[in-house]
Amino acid sequence: MNAQVKAIVVSGYGFNADAELAEAFRLAGALPERVHLADLLAEPGRLDGAGLLGFPGGFSFGDHLGSGQLVALLCRRSLRPALESFVARGGLAIGICNGFQSLARMGMLPNRAGSWEREASLVANASGRFVDTWVKVRFEPGCRSPWTRGLPDRMLPVRHGEGRFVMRAPAPRKPNPLDELEAEGLVALRYDPAEDPNGSERRIAGVCDPTGRVLGLMPHPEAFLFRENHPLRRRGSADRPGLDLFENGVAAARAAT
Repeated sequence: MNAQVKAIVVSGYGFNADAELAEAFRLAGALPERVHLADLLAEPGRLDGAGLLGFPGGFSFGDHLGSGQLVALLCRRSLRPALESFVARGGLAIGICNGFQSLARMGMLPNRAGSWEREASLVANASGRFVDTWVKVRFEPGCRSPWTRGLPDRMLPVRHGEGRFVMRAPAPRKPNPLDELEAEGLVALRYDPAEDPNGSERRIAGVCDPTGRVLGLMPHPEAFLFRENHPLRRRGSADRPGLDLFENGVAAARAAT
């Protein structure tokens, strides 16, 4: 029997979906541990024994300086070497909603140049309103991330006020970063054209880094682990629960150990 992979799920400071994310990892076969961000910042070595790392959704620090902004600053200051080592040795990380905002703002996603420069961000929804609904998403078959490999289209819940994905404007006479993001297989999933909840550029709902091991997405697969979570409880393929994404991550982390 394969040994369980340890998954650290960040908690505290306003993250509020850590229990759901820990349960997703548990159901997928990992051994989750919820760790307060303060403890992880004080002891970055806690990542050494983990194969998976999750930044959950919520309202870290109340989103007062922008969604994920303070988490990003704290992690860049105290966790960057540990996070780089974690990914380099085969660890897999995921950021969902507020977690995605945090990873993007700290420069860990998409991190095309490997320099942790901020290349993308999640900004206020085009509607100017908080959205809390279900949308259809498409997982990109050309994405290099093991998290999303082979996943079919489905409905997933979204709940955010700052979910519009944008890339840094291209420099004069330089390629469009969005074109490069797509060409390099870093777009992980998109919203259905009829159901884009926030006006993201090219309907991008999630991206990965060049290793494929770091994934960020705005929809909440951890909030749809059972068919009964769906408000209509339909049984079509579009209503497939999100557990298989975590099973992919656990399998890839196990293979890297």
